[in-house]
Amino acid sequence: MNSSRMKLLSASVGASALLAMGAFSVASTTAAQEEEEPVPPGPVTTSEITTGETVTETAAPEAPETTAATPPITTPPSTITTAEVG
Repeated sequence: MNSSRMKLLSASVGASALLAMGAFSVASTTAAQEEEEPVPPGPVTTSEITTGETVTETAAPEAPETTAATPPITTPPSTITTAEVG
């Protein structure tokens, strides 16, 4: 195949691709225009503007209520001996 035939083939493929993209573009824009418009929303009711903060009025305790922590373990400590290194 000589170079002039290759150039002609490449130009034909490019022109075909350009025409196909144009046809697709026209088809997609006409399909988008045919859709019905959505129904507008109803009336909007508004309320007083708030910042979202919650206020709780209580008195702080004099001292925090704390208790001694006791673990739920009821077994005696382990008597496993470790090997000496050395």
